[in-house]
Amino acid sequence: MELSGHFILDRNTGIPTANLGAPAPDDPNQYMADTHCRADGPDTVDPGCLALSCPATTPGGDEGTPVIWKQAPKSITNPGWTNWIPISGPTCLYDAKPENVLANIATRVLNDFRQLPVNPGTLQAQPFPHTLKGGPTNFYTTATEQAFDLTILGQTVHLTATPASFTYTFGDGTSLGPTPAAGYPIPEADWLLNQTRTSHTYTATGNYPATITTSYTGTYSVNNGPPLPINGTLDLTTEPKTIHVWKTEKALVADTCQENPTSWGCPNAEK
Repeated sequence: MELSGHFILDRNTGIPTANLGAPAPDDPNQYMADTHCRADGPDTVDPGCLALSCPATTPGGDEGTPVIWKQAPKSITNPGWTNWIPISGPTCLYDAKPENVLANIATRVLNDFRQLPVNPGTLQAQPFPHTLKGGPTNFYTTATEQAFDLTILGQTVHLTATPASFTYTFGDGTSLGPTPAAGYPIPEADWLLNQTRTSHTYTATGNYPATITTSYTGTYSVNNGPPLPINGTLDLTTEPKTIHVWKTEKALVADTCQENPTSWGCPNAEK
C-alpha cells in the first residue's frame, strides 16, 4: 500500500520502502501493527480482523497474527490512540517484529490471575455461632466479582474475577459442591425451620470448623480490547468458622422462670 507517494508499506513486515524510480527522503512517519484489531481508537474492534485466518505460509512454519497497520508522525513521542491512524488491514503479520503481545500475555495471564489479591469473602451461617442438632442451618457466602488493573509486558491489562462455583465444608465430615449456589440470608423467623439449597443439618452436638472454597473464573482485556477468557480458575478457601451445635430437651414444668427462677431450664436452675 502506498503511504505518501514515496513509500510502500510491506504488509508482512510493516517496513516502509521507497518506490522504484522515486527519491527516498526520510520517512516522516512511524508504524505500529495493532495486534488487538482496533480499527479506530481503543474501543472500536474490527470483526473482520478478529475472524481473519493466518495459516502458515511454509510447511511447519508459524501461523501469522491478524493485525491492522497504523501510522503516526515521528514528531509525536509515544503517540496515543488519537494520533495513530489506520492505514492498512486487516492483514496477517508473519514477521517476529513487532512481537505478538497478545500471545505473550496469554501465556502468563493465568499465573498473574492467581496472584491477584482477590477477597474470598466470608462464610455466613444462620443461626451463628450456636445452632441446634437436627435443625437446618443456613449457610451462604459474601464472595463478589472483583476487578483489577495491571501492567503486563508494558500493556495495560484489566482482569475480572467472578465467583463461579462454591464448595461448602461443614466440619463434620460432610460437604456440598462444587455448586453454583452462593446461598442467601433468610429471615430469622425461618432459622432452623426452612431448608435452603445450601443448608446443612448437623446430626450430633459438637464444635465444627466450617469453610467455603470459592472457584473464580476470569477474563482479561488488553489496552481496552475485548474481554478474553482466562483458561483456568482461582480457588480460595475462607478461614474456618466454628459452628457450635447444641441439642434441645423438653420437659413439663409447673412454673415460669419469672415465677420460679430455679425451675428446670431456667438460668438459675441447679446444674
